[in-house]
Amino acid sequence: MIQKPKPLVALVGRPNVGKSTLFNRIIGRRHAIVEDLPGTTRDRIYADAEWQDRAFLVVDTGGIEAMSGKEQTEPMADPLASASIGFIREIREQAEAAIAEADVILLLVDASQGMTSADAEVAELLRTTAKPVLLVANKADNDERRLNAAEFYALGLGDPIAISAYHGTDTGDLLDTIVAHLPMAPRIGEKDDDEILRIAIVGRPNVGKSSLLNALLGHDRAIVSDLPGTTRDPIDTFLTWDGEPLILVDTAGIRRRGHIERGIEKYSVLRALRAVGRAEVALLLVDAVEGVTAQDAHIGGYILEENRSLVLVVNKWDAVAKDTHTMVEYTRVLREELKFLNYVPILFISALTRQRVNQVLPTALRVRKERFQRIPTSELNKLLQDATVAHPPKTFRGKRLRFYYVTQAEADPPTFVFFVNNPAAVHFSYQRYLENKIRERYRFEGTPLQLEFRGKPPRKDGG
Repeated sequence: MIQKPKPLVALVGRPNVGKSTLFNRIIGRRHAIVEDLPGTTRDRIYADAEWQDRAFLVVDTGGIEAMSGKEQTEPMADPLASASIGFIREIREQAEAAIAEADVILLLVDASQGMTSADAEVAELLRTTAKPVLLVANKADNDERRLNAAEFYALGLGDPIAISAYHGTDTGDLLDTIVAHLPMAPRIGEKDDDEILRIAIVGRPNVGKSSLLNALLGHDRAIVSDLPGTTRDPIDTFLTWDGEPLILVDTAGIRRRGHIERGIEKYSVLRALRAVGRAEVALLLVDAVEGVTAQDAHIGGYILEENRSLVLVVNKWDAVAKDTHTMVEYTRVLREELKFLNYVPILFISALTRQRVNQVLPTALRVRKERFQRIPTSELNKLLQDATVAHPPKTFRGKRLRFYYVTQAEADPPTFVFFVNNPAAVHFSYQRYLENKIRERYRFEGTPLQLEFRGKPPRKDGG
């Protein structure tokens, strides 16, 4: 069963108003998932957050496009220069992306600087949407600034909510307001189609998502019907493939090129977040000519965080000059650049010429089947014994780490629980070692594994 997609909260506003500070304040709350993933070098531009038992995604639109570590910090440009044409265009693009994808939009303004023409430009865009827009006057660090926040009433977006993201002043009240505006989990599908495999086609702009969709639908397969997706997503396509019912999860990028706004197209990660949340398997498209980019790693990392299965599809293979070693060398580079996805199958296709397109859906079906593998406890414990004998774990604070037994707690995603004498003693590198040992024997191709380490449970007699 796939999970319902999380609501999306987007932070928009001109540079230097404190978006990143508020972003960090929100995700720093209880249960925020912000850990780094091994093998990725991407900068964090979105994160899971939770408040009052409501989970949601928060996105800092100022950093949606992949940037260097220095560029991820808020720009140091003079706020008075924000009225320049280039500046306004960038802000407009961020607001357009938020309007298209978010469930709740936070427009941040600077209470210490007062209202600017850039604030008015963004507000004008946001007034056209029916989605909840919260006007947040940040840097209201004293009584005078809180009073000055009243001037933002002129933006026509309701009462300004005065906060200080840096000091945390009134951010709890802001989160209460955000949660009050979050929608209920949107409908994924009727009960009788909950078990149908949903496949999301995701990737950067212009990697061939639309071409692949059209190539898949161009085969002699019956298109049964069009199903409505969420309120932002136009259509999910229902089809059968060799008798297997499937739903291809649409994204904004699948729409005809002429219908894609420049700003919305730019921030492809937002669309990927929504599509991945509504799918069970993701097809991550990479441009064979351009190679892997930081944006590809952003999307791949999010798929992993959401525990979705994945197939890496290298499109435009027909445009690459090749010899007998090209595919092998390209695979080596992909594995090096995306180390955290080393368990994922790779397909080299051309959606334009339909080269190997017929392998895409069968691979997605195979990956989904791998996801539901169940390994007998006896086999897992034999594997654990062999693994610890071949490579014993290091001591922790002078004490030996002992493994008692392991069991597969669940599938979808496959979750393995190891009982040990001290969970804190299980080094991350040893966790990866155990995961690799499981994959050597059982593969779980394209499917992320969850490894949990717990203390030894009490005996049934209470000892």
